[in-house]
Amino acid sequence: MKKIFLILCVFCAISFGADDFDKYLSNFDAKERNEMKIQTPDMLNMIEEGKAILVDIRTHKEHQAWSIGFAKHIPLNELPKRIRELPKDKLIITACPHNDRANIARLYLKLKGYNARYLSDGLLKTIDYLKGDNAEEFINELNKEKIK
Repeated sequence: MKKIFLILCVFCAISFGADDFDKYLSNFDAKERNEMKIQTPDMLNMIEEGKAILVDIRTHKEHQAWSIGFAKHIPLNELPKRIRELPKDKLIITACPHNDRANIARLYLKLKGYNARYLSDGLLKTIDYLKGDNAEEFINELNKEKIK
């Protein structure tokens, strides 16, 4: 965990400048800690309601091996070039198998002015959750929202 945090700090300092990251850290509190995360059931509800989009930030090879049909795929290393593909009027939920890379992507988006959270229980938990009746119910609700 310490290694990930160190990498995250270096990435942010280089990408955004030390001043932006300093400001973010100076204002970091319990509220921000809670608002930076979202779990699968809440994420799925927000997507059903059209309030959020899921961004799968895994590599092309990972995505090729398996994917989630309702997620937008933008690999983490392509995010700076493709950031304009993301709407500013919706919550952006970043996701990877667990949450380490998703947390980096969330912080990048946050510092670029986006409302972003990371999927704290990861895509593996989402896949496990979306089995059988849960998958059918979610897709039915998602399709209803698209018709509106």
